[in-house]
Amino acid sequence: MDARLNLYGNPVAAKFAKFINSAGKVLSDSTLPAATQELVKIRASQINGCGFCTDMHTKDAAHAGETSVRLNLIAAWREAKVFTEAERAALELTEQGTRIADAAGGVTDEAWADAAKHYDEDQLAALVSLIALINTYNRMNVIIQQPAGDYQPGQFG
Repeated sequence: MDARLNLYGNPVAAKFAKFINSAGKVLSDSTLPAATQELVKIRASQINGCGFCTDMHTKDAAHAGETSVRLNLIAAWREAKVFTEAERAALELTEQGTRIADAAGGVTDEAWADAAKHYDEDQLAALVSLIALINTYNRMNVIIQQPAGDYQPGQFG
């Protein structure tokens, strides 16, 4: 299976990817915990059906020391006892922020307030931006049908 478009071989797509990758660097350098960042990227990717991003971020998380138990339970985080209250708040915000079209009011005040109990303003800014960014990556990869399974941790630097 080949992707419909080579995002890194096409000059327009490559230029766009360069800019959004720079945005990603700002977020990875933020004070939002790295483990939380990976959980957010994985959960949004699962919801959006992005195999490439799910493959990438589960492998990156495992490479960074995340346990297989937690990785295997991300999709069922509400019933799993392995996530902190802060991680649960981030996952709820991720789900509501990813499923905006499915919710008449978008993200609820309750989900926002819960996240705000656990994260300071800079971390909230990083969290909101990360949710938006991973949804962008997911949509690009789903649209072009980017194949999954071959990603190696660190392959993009």
